[in-house]
Amino acid sequence: MKQSEGVVAAGHEVTANAAREILRAGGNAFDAALAALFASCVAEPVLASLGGGGFLMAQSKGEKPKLYDFFVQTPHHRPPEEDVDFYPIVADFGTVQQEFHIGMGSIATPGVIKGAFHIHQDLCKLPLKEIIQPACEAARNGVRINRFQHHIADLVSPIIKSSPEALHLHESLQHPGTIALPDEIIANPAMADAFEILSHEGEALFYQGEMGRLLTDTCRDQGGCLSPFDLESYKVERRKPLTLNYRQSYLFTNPPPSVGGILIAFTLSLLETADLGSCAVNSSDHLQRIAHAMKLTHELRNARAIGVSTNLDADLEILDNEFLSSYRDILSNHKTFSRGTTQISTADRWGNMASMTISNGEGSGYVLPGCGIMLNNMLGEEDINPHGFHQWPLNRRIASMMSPSLMISKRGDVIATGSGGSNRIRSAIMQVLVNLIDFDMTIEKAVEQPRMHFENDLLNIEPGPADSVITALRSQFPQLNAWSDKSIFFGGAHSVMRQKNGQLSGAGDSRRGGICYLL
Repeated sequence: MKQSEGVVAAGHEVTANAAREILRAGGNAFDAALAALFASCVAEPVLASLGGGGFLMAQSKGEKPKLYDFFVQTPHHRPPEEDVDFYPIVADFGTVQQEFHIGMGSIATPGVIKGAFHIHQDLCKLPLKEIIQPACEAARNGVRINRFQHHIADLVSPIIKSSPEALHLHESLQHPGTIALPDEIIANPAMADAFEILSHEGEALFYQGEMGRLLTDTCRDQGGCLSPFDLESYKVERRKPLTLNYRQSYLFTNPPPSVGGILIAFTLSLLETADLGSCAVNSSDHLQRIAHAMKLTHELRNARAIGVSTNLDADLEILDNEFLSSYRDILSNHKTFSRGTTQISTADRWGNMASMTISNGEGSGYVLPGCGIMLNNMLGEEDINPHGFHQWPLNRRIASMMSPSLMISKRGDVIATGSGGSNRIRSAIMQVLVNLIDFDMTIEKAVEQPRMHFENDLLNIEPGPADSVITALRSQFPQLNAWSDKSIFFGGAHSVMRQKNGQLSGAGDSRRGGICYLL
């Protein structure tokens, strides 16, 4: 069988196609991931932006995985609350609603631009000017709006309509003043210009130069928190991944100060003794064991305030065997009864693997003049502000649920996965990995298998399990919300796999418009 040249799984056809073009041009998995990053800013503007932050889990052939942290940072100074431009909007998911905060005061120090340059310098083969070309072409020629992108734009329409500049990024040409409908085409030539100028002048244009001054001057004059020093002092961190042995498979995921990776590791550690392999898929035993592990993880996070303390060693203590044993006892003794974020996963023919997760929150409503780039609203995300709004610690990398991950199975297969979805990220990734390791599913089935998520006493579950299974679950989780369809709510785990024999495969998660291309 002819070996594949590469594979990419991402959240939009334009995003995935950019990576495919770069792989065909001789680029490696990291070139492809960067090409997809820039293209996602064009095609998935609610989910991705150079004004946000992210992470890359990278494995070069023959080397140990490494984690690039280019997530957002809190400012060095906190202005008086009354001077900050900061206000709420509500996103309606249909079954649930979630409040977000936007305005100039919601913008944290962005890391994507510096992250892209560091990744390019360390890992890439092709010139950055070549890597950005697919994104530039898409931005100038325009992207046809699909139903999923229209759906998420509609969800955050209060943000899009919060300023003329924000609306312009999504505006219908046929009906000015409204958000473009599916099949309409939107172009963003200013973003293409910004990409090309950055590729020529380098990251300093934003962190020390004119592009960044546009942002910090507006923050100074219109109620923001960022100063020039915040941009100048921002650093990309290279971290050793958090590792876990799960059923003779090895997980590499995002370490503290981020939150998601350690919670995924804790849940998997609980399930280590749950004998999931003996359960039928979607049976009461299967789903109740997963749901109870989720519940214990949620309770642990709240009880231990994971991600809130600056003591990272204390967070890691939850993976100690002595600590885990008490939680495993609770799980085994239980009697059973019969935001805006996008993921890019790539692999190439040389054995390199990349899992990248990027986020702009939902966007602050502020667009960098002349650049077509909306800035993040991470200081307005309740999930990552556990102290409360306007109480964030100074000059600190914000704790994130984003957890780009690699897993090496006991057979020697390597999986690159990750997800968007705020607090649902950890449950999405954990379930994909369990499906692969415990139930030996194909990557496609593992990604599309119905999901659950437990939070604040509520168990959400997608359609698929039998009515009798739902009834049994409800007896244990009285607050159970049975969804009628798969939903963006449960994340978007775009994933790829390299088998030990070198064969590649992948899956784009249908919940978030996923696309997979195998070369």
